[in-house]
Amino acid sequence: MLYREAGQFKSTYAEDMQIFPIRQDRIGIALVLVVAFVVVPLVATQYWFSALLIPFLIFSLATLGLNILTGYAGQISLGTAAFMAVGAFMAYNAELRLPWMPVLGSFAIGGLCAAAVGIAFGLPSLRIKGFYLAVATLACQFFVLWTINRVPWFTNHSSSGVITAQKMEIFGYAFDTPASKYLLTLSIVALMALAAKNLMRSETGRAFMAVRDMDVAAEVIGIPMMKTKLLAFAISSFYCGVAGALYAFAYLGTVEPEAFVLDISFRVLFMVIIGGVGSILGCFLGAAFITLLPIFLNLASEFVAHTFDIEVSHAAVSNLELIVFGGLIIFFLIVEPQGLARLWQIGKEKLRLWPFPH
Repeated sequence: MLYREAGQFKSTYAEDMQIFPIRQDRIGIALVLVVAFVVVPLVATQYWFSALLIPFLIFSLATLGLNILTGYAGQISLGTAAFMAVGAFMAYNAELRLPWMPVLGSFAIGGLCAAAVGIAFGLPSLRIKGFYLAVATLACQFFVLWTINRVPWFTNHSSSGVITAQKMEIFGYAFDTPASKYLLTLSIVALMALAAKNLMRSETGRAFMAVRDMDVAAEVIGIPMMKTKLLAFAISSFYCGVAGALYAFAYLGTVEPEAFVLDISFRVLFMVIIGGVGSILGCFLGAAFITLLPIFLNLASEFVAHTFDIEVSHAAVSNLELIVFGGLIIFFLIVEPQGLARLWQIGKEKLRLWPFPH
């Protein structure tokens, strides 16, 4: 009753082809954006911005990039952190060597360079798939970090390899406070998420899903396999590259190879699995879950320590976090492979039928 499409008639093709055809979805998205852009900056603290909201948005964008490749195009990748590293270091070098370049242009250059690397390491997808493709993309992780550490040009000949990211300025306005960094990150993520949502309902998105479901049949009906797969790698790597640039400039404040280790790739993959494969909403749900889980575990350990007078060590909390991650991945793969996004869809169906379940 609260979520019904019945009675919402379309009289033009434009209305029928809307990104959000159901009125409740449009209202919900508008409310979420109003809260994110207006309410949150007024009530959130610096800790919320720096430790929760900014990393949540950045990992949502990286998860979105991986989900385009894995969830929609069916090509597995374990090199997400490598593409993020390319985006971060190339954005830094664009700012360093092109002083007239605006920061958004540097982010775009970082994303394009990551897309080029993604195309290069996506070439094996034309011949191999599944586990073998995962190993091929895993090689990208080690190759990129090795190159950054061995070629001094990337780090501007820094002896330590750790360099400070430049200040983010647009039209003379410096994004130097946690709130301003949050708003910039939120704007970029919102626009790119909307673009991804629109892409998945286009001819390109339908080609991605056809290759994912059955690549042989997709090739038979005329979908160019080479173009489609490499385009999926390029778009996915572009998203990850922009996420890496934001990770270095808006969150860490430094550009260093150690920030893009293999653990980041697996963490983003966990976000895709838990959030929902092949779902834009699932990217945000998975990123929120993985980002907030360690904080909830710390709060729970403090509650247990104060309530039952039991001291819980930080090592136990860290190990518990890994155990919960592994258990949830197994749970979602067995019980609900489509993740939290599917659970949200089930909830909307219940609202659509409420209060008449039959």
